[in-house]
Amino acid sequence: MRIYYKLLLMSFVAFMSNAACKKLVYVSAPVTSVNSSNVFTSDATAAAVLTGIYTKMSQSNAGWSGITSFFLFGALSADELTLYDVNNTTYNPYYYNTLNNSNTGTDFWISIYPLIYDVNAAIEGLKSGGGLTPAVRQQALGEAYFLRAFFYFYLVNLYGDVPLVVGTDYAVNAALPRAAKAQVWQQVIDDLHLAQGYLSVNFLDGTLVQTTTARVRPTRWAAASLLARAYLYTGNWIGADSAASAVIASSGYVLAPLTGTGRVFSQNSVESIWQLQPVGTGPTSNTGEGLLFLLPSSGPNTSGTYPVYLGNAVINSFELGDQREVAWVNSVKVGATTYYFPYKYQAGRLNTTTIEYSTVMRLAEQYLIRAEARAEEGIITGANSAATDLNVIRQRAGLPATLAATQSDMIAAILHERQVELFTEWGHRWLDLKRAGTIDAVMGTPGNACVVKGGSGWSSNWQWYPIPLSELNADFRLQQNVGY
Repeated sequence: MRIYYKLLLMSFVAFMSNAACKKLVYVSAPVTSVNSSNVFTSDATAAAVLTGIYTKMSQSNAGWSGITSFFLFGALSADELTLYDVNNTTYNPYYYNTLNNSNTGTDFWISIYPLIYDVNAAIEGLKSGGGLTPAVRQQALGEAYFLRAFFYFYLVNLYGDVPLVVGTDYAVNAALPRAAKAQVWQQVIDDLHLAQGYLSVNFLDGTLVQTTTARVRPTRWAAASLLARAYLYTGNWIGADSAASAVIASSGYVLAPLTGTGRVFSQNSVESIWQLQPVGTGPTSNTGEGLLFLLPSSGPNTSGTYPVYLGNAVINSFELGDQREVAWVNSVKVGATTYYFPYKYQAGRLNTTTIEYSTVMRLAEQYLIRAEARAEEGIITGANSAATDLNVIRQRAGLPATLAATQSDMIAAILHERQVELFTEWGHRWLDLKRAGTIDAVMGTPGNACVVKGGSGWSSNWQWYPIPLSELNADFRLQQNVGY
């Protein structure tokens, strides 16, 4: 794969440059070249490697690119957003579900694998490098394993079978075919178990030792949260129940208010399990979600700054009296047209006082994971049941207790609750449609989302994104997804 050869060359050049400069004593964050000989010899530089990966993720969030832009492209692929800027060649293939192997918009394959390479280099360096404080080495390894699991979680959900790269040897990586989904999922789960054993239960700062109130580095509970999600996606109901229960029972997280001080999407919200600290061009900034979604009084436009607004499928999904519609949806009226937009993030401009961090995982999802797991286990109503957890989320939204009493009705109610609770967050809706087996019904029946958006039709094959043509040309072992 061409991307791996490029990364190898970059690392070799960086290594030779460092070897030629004997006075090099400092590696500044973010670190973009990682090797055990010049990085994993001190606590500060080792910690900076992981900080550099978070920095890359935050930068792509502000620019609506890379893995952190899936809040946008996942929502475009599904039925959550309406594309106003229909001639935008980056957005419309996702919106109209017309991706192909040479038109992949913002390509997640190409943006995620370099991050995996960085993580693999970190794992190798942390295992072999000397001079690190044991506590720093342990936390850094935990973060690296967690991040690798996080990246592969999205790759396997977006592409299906993918090459399973777990090292930095170019000769090995270049010869890798696509691994079966089951093998990738097992790697995700194995990495998360390792991460749980290494990560601190407390939030730590950039030293990887000192505790902090900032929730921007993964903890043991972040690993448990992603493990609960992975188990849910792979049908391990008992595992999902257990992992989500551990997070819910921990003392560090509570459901935050929908509005006011300390609301759900605020900086260091008590509901947040893991957030990304914004990285802007100035001294302070807020999120890419707010920058993209918050429409001005003039409404959406075709200049690339406000290309989307909230689709009717989301607006029409709220029950009467749902306070999430009040708190998390706003609108502007331009002439006779009202444009609704997501209002979860309310500080839209970069380079203003930071009040919001991009929330990657939060407690409400864990309640919904456990509710679905228990519904699948047959624990429908009564104490400590699916209904109990579902009603926790509904109560915060100002809604009455669920009336669902059968397994099928309960699962449908939980999936609906996920739709209105997690809309425009990290592509949950797109992934839920796929794993629940409802994607063809939503996208491909008369009046379906694909046609409503202006597409000509729907193929079930399109639930998997295409592998970039450049990667197929570079490695004959790769085979394209069916339908492209």
